[in-house]
Amino acid sequence: MKISGRNKLQATVKEVVKGAVMAKVVMDYKGDTLVAAITVDSVEDLGLKPGDQVTALVKATEMMVMK
Repeated sequence: MKISGRNKLQATVKEVVKGAVMAKVVMDYKGDTLVAAITVDSVEDLGLKPGDQVTALVKATEMMVMK
């Protein structure tokens, strides 16, 4: 599959917290924590569970800088 996003981070799923519609997927990327909010349907379609190796795709529409 080809995708336009260029920020592909190989990560490990640490936790999946399902809500009524949305789910929080917590991942470890080289010791840093990444968190994604995706639909529960997507979690179930992908069969996501702790320990899974995944690719986190990051495509930001804005970026903030704080000093």
